Amino acid sequence: MKRFFDFCLALAAAFFLALPLMIVAILVKLTSPGPILYWSDRVGCGNHIFSMPKFRSMRIGTPAVATHLLPDPNACLTPIGSFLRKSSFDELPQLWSILVGHMSFVGPRPALFNQDDLINLRTENGVDQLLPGLTGWAQVNGRDELPIPEKVQLDVAYLKRQSFWFDLQIIWLTALKVLRRDGVAH
Repeated sequence: MKRFFDFCLALAAAFFLALPLMIVAILVKLTSPGPILYWSDRVGCGNHIFSMPKFRSMRIGTPAVATHLLPDPNACLTPIGSFLRKSSFDELPQLWSILVGHMSFVGPRPALFNQDDLINLRTENGVDQLLPGLTGWAQVNGRDELPIPEKVQLDVAYLKRQSFWFDLQIIWLTALKVLRRDGVAH
């Protein structure tokens, strides 16, 4: 049932957001050289690597590491990168990952391929068996501000509590967080 819900909601969202997606794509192309999309290698269910699209918010040549590990993340942003990240518009191409089954709307956020500490902790706690999500319980409880052990504990709490109704609650809380721009560091 979760996969069916994810697919239908992603298809409806892609249709509803087609015009904003095109506008953002044009703005990315006009404001910085390089491709519109950035394909990031992420860790999916069972620790399998998949490529996840995002609107490119960082300059070409920025190292593929978590943003907080960059010496000066703001220096790496494109002219509209800060807006894309704070509004979460950079995440919208991930609807593709939901449509093809690499992600769900709700689950732990997919780790970067090189975030070994996060990947190992999730594996130790069984969280690696969940499909990663566009949003998750950790996202609505701190987002970028959470240390990794706390993030994993929230992922474990989601693993134990997951249900259709809990997913709907997380989606609602995510919408509120995005509108308020809560918890976005860069």
